[in-house]
Amino acid sequence: MNQDSYSSDQPTDQDPLLLLKTLQLLWTKQELGKLKEEIRRGFARLEDPLAGLLAMLESSSDWKGKGHSLGYCITTELQLWIKTHPAVPQSGTKLKKLQTRVLGMLSQCPTNLLDPLISIYQLHTADRNCLLEHVSHLYLQGNYKEAATLSIKLKLQPDQDVEKMCTPLLLQDKANLVEDYVAEYPELQRKLLQTLDKWCDPSFNIRDITRPYQGLSRYKPEKFNRRVLSKLVFRLLERFNVDPALCPNVINQRHLRTLNYLFYKRFVEKTMTEENWADHIQSTVGENRWLQGQLVQSLLRHCDACGAARWAQRYQVPPEMLPQAVAEELQKLHIQDRVEEVTKADNYEASKKKDYYQIPISRENIHFLQTWEETLQCWEKVLQPGQVVGVDMEWKPSFGMVGKPRVALLQLALKDEVFLLDLPQLLKQAEAEGEKEKLSRFIQMLYSDTAITKLGYGMSGDLSSLAATCSPLKDMEKQMQGVVDLLAVDKQLQWGKDSRKVDGLSPEHSHEERGVRQSEKGLSLLVQHVLGKPLDKTEQLSNWEKRPLREEQILYAASDAYCLLEIYERLCKDPESFGLGSDLTDSLVGKPSKKPRAKKQLNKQEAPSPSGQSDSSAERQLVKPGLGHQKKQTSPDCILQDSKLSFPLFPGPLSEVGECQGPRTEPSGCPAPISPREFSVVCDNMLQGLGRYLRCLGVDVRLLDNEDDHRKAAEIARQEGRVILTSGLPYQTVCNCNKYLKVSRERMRQLVENSRQASEEHSAGCPGSQSCDATVPVCETAQPGCAPHGEQPEGMEQDRAATVLAGDTVLQVAAIPHRVLDRAELTHFYCCTHCGKVFWEGSHFGRVVSQFQDVLVASGDTQSVYELS
Repeated sequence: MNQDSYSSDQPTDQDPLLLLKTLQLLWTKQELGKLKEEIRRGFARLEDPLAGLLAMLESSSDWKGKGHSLGYCITTELQLWIKTHPAVPQSGTKLKKLQTRVLGMLSQCPTNLLDPLISIYQLHTADRNCLLEHVSHLYLQGNYKEAATLSIKLKLQPDQDVEKMCTPLLLQDKANLVEDYVAEYPELQRKLLQTLDKWCDPSFNIRDITRPYQGLSRYKPEKFNRRVLSKLVFRLLERFNVDPALCPNVINQRHLRTLNYLFYKRFVEKTMTEENWADHIQSTVGENRWLQGQLVQSLLRHCDACGAARWAQRYQVPPEMLPQAVAEELQKLHIQDRVEEVTKADNYEASKKKDYYQIPISRENIHFLQTWEETLQCWEKVLQPGQVVGVDMEWKPSFGMVGKPRVALLQLALKDEVFLLDLPQLLKQAEAEGEKEKLSRFIQMLYSDTAITKLGYGMSGDLSSLAATCSPLKDMEKQMQGVVDLLAVDKQLQWGKDSRKVDGLSPEHSHEERGVRQSEKGLSLLVQHVLGKPLDKTEQLSNWEKRPLREEQILYAASDAYCLLEIYERLCKDPESFGLGSDLTDSLVGKPSKKPRAKKQLNKQEAPSPSGQSDSSAERQLVKPGLGHQKKQTSPDCILQDSKLSFPLFPGPLSEVGECQGPRTEPSGCPAPISPREFSVVCDNMLQGLGRYLRCLGVDVRLLDNEDDHRKAAEIARQEGRVILTSGLPYQTVCNCNKYLKVSRERMRQLVENSRQASEEHSAGCPGSQSCDATVPVCETAQPGCAPHGEQPEGMEQDRAATVLAGDTVLQVAAIPHRVLDRAELTHFYCCTHCGKVFWEGSHFGRVVSQFQDVLVASGDTQSVYELS
């Protein structure tokens, strides 16, 4: 039906209610095409389409609910129809009567109907006093949300009291609506912020606000307190770019919390130096007299009157603001011009060198760069192909203030030199020279060059701050190439349970012996494990924006970047000592680090496997059950799982060696794709949405109900041969094979030695080859009582790197550490006949057996473990 046919329909005195019945019938039949044609034809025949629409809406109630309704469909079609019939809109007295009628309906309208009705009946042209009166009526009836929403749509905010309109909305935890209410009006934004700041004054009684609204529906008192209001103020300040000086109470309270935190770090935890503490105190307190008074009070509580008097003298606090003890002490200090620094003990530096990591290069090879001439010389050295660069950044601690921190110092460490780039100064110079993009261009060249290996620790956070400092770098993380995030490597390291120390590489002294006040963490902990001593983090909370930098800050910044080079070199040189795969170099160098994947992707690990192969290729395709597709593991004491069943019939939390790769096949023999109908799964109750999507694709899906326990998924999978899809932990640490070879410790020692000897010979003949696994041949199919052929030495091919089990399965023994073979209490190893994985009883045996006791029971008389005598 085209427009010409509509125009040929002459207006008649058709009853709009008869038209509504016809439309309701078509709506019920879901014939939307015919419905829209009939709506347009019907409006063309109505004498007064605007009045007809109101008549239809007033006689029906379906449009009052949320979502798509017949009333919404009729209204939007009329809105479109009016655009092609400009003569339809009315004016004068008749339109005013229609506007009065539609105003009575707006309070019941869902949000999606407001804009069409306002447009059709031209409510923006209605008498403003009439509109304000109607909104006031809604407000007095307790319809605060509706009153605010209609005010926003009709742009009535300038004529209303912002405090009156927003208070009940805040009590109902509708802060987003409050933000929208003032969004387009800077004056209202300032009034709202001043009101909120007044409420945050410690002397203000918040109950005075809440008292008139005691009977308010959906009132959430726990959401209406000074802490929540302060957060809202800072959010509004940032969103609307308002001067924080407009909200002194909130700013003072935030600074007071910062002061309390600094006092805790300095006098309770005792982890902040006097210099750093003083720097932050000065930047926090500034010229604020109230904060200066609070500082003096805190000093009096935490140290003594003399210390408080020194700071009172520095800030020239009026005597009337000081406690009597401080005022008396101040008189004794009148000849001193500034605060005396606390003298450090003579042996402090010597003890620091003994207890903490020290950068191995001389001080003259640490360069602080503040000009572009110096920086260009730095980049010539850094941007050399094959270069390995340690990258770190420093910024002033925000202590909870608004916005992302801006990088104040960029550290680039090479083998023989460290460069410290003063980013604020370099950016200022570049802007003055009209070359704002100069810095971002160099950094992009560094991070995108695949020939340069960049080392970092927690690179995602660093790059986020770098993007806040230099906006052209906001997409840098997507362009990274050749990066190694040692935070991701740290998560793979298999530290022992005893203080997480690697055998043979523990530091000289324990924390207690060294007098360290708190346990190490983060990069400092990694440095301690790998290099023997932790980092000295006393300068971590320095004011990195203050110039000039102190010597301690320069050495700290250089050490933070340079230690990455030493860690990386040590890990690549001897990865097996740290529980990493022997091919660490091949798996890391030149590859970008990746951010952790979202929960919806079932927490796949991004760490490289000990075989040096990534999971990505295996996880891109649908694999038949039983083909050995494996998930990565994060715990050293766990059993692997594959996609056939997510539970073993062999009890025990066994320590793993190598990656479970399934039956060994030819490199080109990738699992063939299967049709959805051949794929049967059972989804736990956390993946019901995924299960419904898979059903739409034709997959055979069983869904657990919300009240079902995860053990039911195991039962269904066992009975029906389904794959378990789970987002939780119960099945992420188990293997699905129920056939194991039991190998004595002495025999396993022989296999390991043969494997390593063969691997060395093979590597000598084939440079660059990977270490190989040795296995034992057994009879065609593992059966109870069937002794493997490979028991006799003459049956073993000593010069080969691997001898396979039946079904081409390779026993992965190359990565078993010698120290494990030396454990007297360990008598046997267990080898999976399906994937070749080698297990032994670990330290978490009892806990894991207890956790999986319902799914670790062998069914029937099937023998699950076979002796290898």
